[in-house]
Amino acid sequence: MEENILVTGGCGFIGSHIVDQFVKDGHFVTIIDDLSAGTNLQYIQGYLDNKKVDFYQFDIRDFEKLLQLDRKYNCIIHLAAQPDVKVSVNNPRLDFEINVDGSFNILELMRKKDIPKMIFASSGGTIYGETQKSNNENQPLKPISNYGAAKAAIEMYCSSYSSLYSMQITSIRLGNIFGPRSTHGVMYDFYNKLKQNPKELIILGNGKQTKTYLYISDTIEAFNLLLNYNNKNNFDVFNVSSSETISVTEIADELTKALGLTNVNYKYTGGERGWKGDVVFTSMDTNKIRSLGWSNKVTIREGIKLYVEWLNEQKRLN
Repeated sequence: MEENILVTGGCGFIGSHIVDQFVKDGHFVTIIDDLSAGTNLQYIQGYLDNKKVDFYQFDIRDFEKLLQLDRKYNCIIHLAAQPDVKVSVNNPRLDFEINVDGSFNILELMRKKDIPKMIFASSGGTIYGETQKSNNENQPLKPISNYGAAKAAIEMYCSSYSSLYSMQITSIRLGNIFGPRSTHGVMYDFYNKLKQNPKELIILGNGKQTKTYLYISDTIEAFNLLLNYNNKNNFDVFNVSSSETISVTEIADELTKALGLTNVNYKYTGGERGWKGDVVFTSMDTNKIRSLGWSNKVTIREGIKLYVEWLNEQKRLN
């Protein structure tokens, strides 16, 4: 069934892939994006030309602009965010204003415009905090970064709004998502460092930080599945990630292999964390979403090879 879907952050890495999927499935998509953090219209321009999407350039902190949206939406996919843990440490007020105030505006938009459904992009990598085991959705939330705290705060508001105003809200606690169109994160950083100096790689921390990752195509399948999920609990939460984990040093090994490099000297900056607020171990129990029929089809190591191929192609084209 064709639906009108509002996607915040729809020009970004994950958002543009979601727009691809929903347009392909016959939905009409409205995109809000302030085009910060280096994003542009590159991935949606064809849809704009063919009138498959509407696009509005503004910040989700601008509530008056949100209220001016005049379509009747069936669902919001809320991705717009300040995405960097390090920024949230150095500029906590900015992180709060975008990730808490801005997201609260989206909930208020739902309430005032009677939008019945939302999928919220939360963070499985930061919201649980420091643990030594695989986290399931019932795990207490103990974030150690302001970014993780903001995601947890909005989940609590999602819970209250869904109960008070009869909304269906699903929070997707994402692992570290990577793949084509991504221009941030450890893999992107390592790739560019190795292109500049194929003999040496500086690695933040001790390289033992171990986390879970998920390739972009598997991520989009999860969003697509949950778009059609009948959320009987009003508010529900799903971990979405691979069941695998990989250390930072192992990522470096896979990148150097994919680039055909040998005898690269790794230089570690030291300490167990790459930066303040960095969680040194993350593993996520994904049995809940797997019970709905979802499974990741791309392993982390396969995904790294595919991502490097895309990065090489972008470098060739540019």
